[in-house]
Amino acid sequence: MSEESAPTRTNSIFKPLLIFAIATGALCGVCAAQEMQLPGQATYSVNVLKPAPLPATDENVRSLKLPAGFTVTKFAEGIAKPRVLLVSPNGKSLYISNRDDGTIVMLSLANPAQRKTVRQKQDVHGMAFHDGKLYYVTVREVFSAPINPDGTLGEETKLISELPDAGQHPDRTIGFGPDGLLYVSVGSTCNECEERNQENATMMRFKPDGTGREVFATGLRNTIGFTWQPGTGNLYGMDDGVDWLGNDAQREELNKIEQGKQYGWPFIFGGGQQNAYREPPNGITLDQYDKMSVRPVLTWTAHASSMEILFLSGKGWPAEYQHDALATMHGSWNRNPPSGYEVVRIHFENGQPVKIEPFLEGFLRKQGPDKWARFARPFGLAQLPDGSVLVGDEQNGVLYRIRYGQ
Repeated sequence: MSEESAPTRTNSIFKPLLIFAIATGALCGVCAAQEMQLPGQATYSVNVLKPAPLPATDENVRSLKLPAGFTVTKFAEGIAKPRVLLVSPNGKSLYISNRDDGTIVMLSLANPAQRKTVRQKQDVHGMAFHDGKLYYVTVREVFSAPINPDGTLGEETKLISELPDAGQHPDRTIGFGPDGLLYVSVGSTCNECEERNQENATMMRFKPDGTGREVFATGLRNTIGFTWQPGTGNLYGMDDGVDWLGNDAQREELNKIEQGKQYGWPFIFGGGQQNAYREPPNGITLDQYDKMSVRPVLTWTAHASSMEILFLSGKGWPAEYQHDALATMHGSWNRNPPSGYEVVRIHFENGQPVKIEPFLEGFLRKQGPDKWARFARPFGLAQLPDGSVLVGDEQNGVLYRIRYGQ
């Protein structure tokens, strides 16, 4: 689709479910075929609207909206499609992955213009530090490399191979939990289908040396952003909802991810919406599958396209933000009006998430009836040693810095 603002296209679908599945891409080569037991019809009205890209001019940046007391400025520019951001253990550098170019770039935090490509690896995306090494993941493999004193990387070691094929969701992400184990998020190959590889649409777990392979949790369509809550060690992740169900479905999910639990996809969406086309295996009904599934703890606007999630350390932030988290929303293409193109705050009280609300807004602009534009697609998040937070803009190659009281 052209990068120019596309007019809204509304498709009214009122056909037998098999025809609906073909029209929306529900059927695909990796989906498990099964005989339809329950005939029926479904009606969906969907929109395709892609906001036109704008430059990140100083005027546009000054128009951004934050809660009182916060400021946002450009920290660095000219970074090709920044994805995952990771502050070095010594707090002096920032590692930035670029999946399209297959690079990891090291940027000096003291002098952001000073940059160096430290690894070239096709489809490299998620990164994590552990035991003096940088771990990084491509679509099907996980590697580690020792960190040299100057921040460059030594010889790499392949730890994990034969992760599932990516299909629709190639953005693998990784992290080390409080248990010292390596977690790998593996998205689904499709919008909604019955995966033949049972490691798709899961959170996987390994020992740091790549052994001990296991599926930690299932039914997670595409959990790009996940992290552990300080103090409790609870694992939270933002999961992207399915497309083609209309403007308001499926809402993006915040899940508390626990071992052995399954989170509904592809049979149950969000807070309990049943997938009318899919039938669970082994004679299980959709009602029964719903009871077996864990509901999200919170949800956010459908199609906003959640990306990274970051718990705030508290340093440099107001007291009411202590223990809260931020999450980036990459932005919609399957909704009118568009959603996302923002950073949201996940507010916790007594250790529990209670609400999601806008935090950094204004990247999205309305320019007329059904005409929209945006000057950022937020993705990466990182908190610097002074407490300020960097937000990566994949569209314009900008790192924005959020500070309080300055």
